[in-house]
Amino acid sequence: MTRLLRIANLALLVLFPVSWYAPLLRAGLLPLFGLHEISVLTGLRSLWRTDIALALLVTVLAIVAPYLKTIGLALIHARLLSPRVLPAMHLLGRLAMADVFLIALYIVVVKGAGMARIETAWGLYLFTGCILASMLIALATPKR
Repeated sequence: MTRLLRIANLALLVLFPVSWYAPLLRAGLLPLFGLHEISVLTGLRSLWRTDIALALLVTVLAIVAPYLKTIGLALIHARLLSPRVLPAMHLLGRLAMADVFLIALYIVVVKGAGMARIETAWGLYLFTGCILASMLIALATPKR
């Protein structure tokens, strides 16, 4: 079981960066114009130009927190880090899930305004799946 957890967690080290490049959603102004794909990284690039505080928050929630958690779990699985830090790993997982909530909230707000057309893309499901898998791996990791 521990071997399976270790392999799944190491897979996340590859899947997280893929999810950052993958299209989260397709957005366009009014139904008449073409849709542009937005990923975590393209969204961050745009945010850094307009709202640095929000860009910093999203960077921490979308990239830093989930990747630190995955690295921390890998170190625990390799017995290079004490399992006593698992509560901190759970906190990092919750922070990462907050990012998925923010994305969903933005989708609801923009769709509610009626000025834009938004479609979710496969990257949103991959990113959400990575976050949830990381949470499950942390829960299943032995505490001793």
